[in-house]
Amino acid sequence: MSIGTGIVLFVIGAILAFAINVEVEWANLDLIGYILMGAGAVVFIIGLVLVARRRQTNSVTQTSVDPSSGSQTTRRSTSSPDDAAGL
Repeated sequence: MSIGTGIVLFVIGAILAFAINVEVEWANLDLIGYILMGAGAVVFIIGLVLVARRRQTNSVTQTSVDPSSGSQTTRRSTSSPDDAAGL
């Protein structure tokens, strides 16, 4: 969600900064556009960092020998942080 929000903020800021040539007495639309573009870039980067953090996994491989049969057993376990607790 934050990646999409960052893109929307950036696009709205670009429209205000580059496409609209209206002068308003009470606001500088170019400055507001640049601020929105900066905020969009920051939100986009934060969203990418959170997605990358959420996708980390831990893999554990355990190998043991069954004493009665002498066969080797390998157990693999993969875990990832819970989405609610990983934020």
